[in-house]
Amino acid sequence: MSWYRNTVWFVKGLREYTRGGYESASKHFNPADMEVDVAGRSFLVTGANSGIGKATAKEIARRGGTVHLVCRNKERAEVAQEEIVTETGNQNIFLHIVDISNPKEVWKFAEKFRNQHKLNVLINNAGCMVNNRELTEDGLEKNFATNTLGTYILTTALLPLLGKEADARVITVSSGGMLVQKLNISDLQSENGTFDGTMVYAQNKRQQVVLTEQWAKAHRNIHFSVMHPGWADTPAVRSSMPDFYEKMKNSLRTEAQGADTVVWLAVSAEATKLPSGLFFQDRQPVATHLPLASTHSPLEDEEKLMAVLEEFSQNFRSSLPGT
Repeated sequence: MSWYRNTVWFVKGLREYTRGGYESASKHFNPADMEVDVAGRSFLVTGANSGIGKATAKEIARRGGTVHLVCRNKERAEVAQEEIVTETGNQNIFLHIVDISNPKEVWKFAEKFRNQHKLNVLINNAGCMVNNRELTEDGLEKNFATNTLGTYILTTALLPLLGKEADARVITVSSGGMLVQKLNISDLQSENGTFDGTMVYAQNKRQQVVLTEQWAKAHRNIHFSVMHPGWADTPAVRSSMPDFYEKMKNSLRTEAQGADTVVWLAVSAEATKLPSGLFFQDRQPVATHLPLASTHSPLEDEEKLMAVLEEFSQNFRSSLPGT
């Protein structure tokens, strides 16, 4: 079955996820959707110093939004901040240095941010694909810590702040790779079997889709969405998937094309006319499962995922000084 899933997914990718797929889909876009002024609205973008995160931040800044860049590397983040300010003329670009794979750091940042800022839109873009099993200083598998737990903690910690604002949104950048994975809650930290970083990443991205669906049910006052940017030419793809990059580099989307649907979900009025909790590709909701792929999971597994992440989250929060 995994062979079938992978083959169907790759054929679909060649047709839809490449630059050609974007150019075909974009013929149906309404340019007016993006002709908006978001001055006065506050956006937080994680992983914003390069790739899709930086391209997203830049487009929001062009439209007047206040943008909070959450990045791990201070030097690269400062370069990105300066570039965004210079290119857009928007001075309201703020920098926060946070390692999303460090749960205590994420909690500390979120609680400080809640007391100092307002927030209309959270964009969970930070992610990693580590191809060997590495543990963080907290003993967490690095992909899981960044892609799943970090996303969970940051989002849940900022929900009370988002809930105070009109038209609040949460967008999570997932991947079409999740289509080859069924939710697996029995081995969240990839301790069993041969470690395959690409499949671990795809599993994390499936988990992000489940998180979005569950949050949408629980928090009706906030619009949640999750999306696939397509196959884009980003530093992350070049470093984490060098073989794939070499084969596909002439067909990959630009960073701006990869970011287009993120920006659309973040700023357009059309996005929130659609139900909360959907998975998007090229400004359209799409299926979260391939036909006949047997990747559907029981509701109890999805609820168990949320419970396990909440337990992790609260354990790290309680270990902070003064809590």
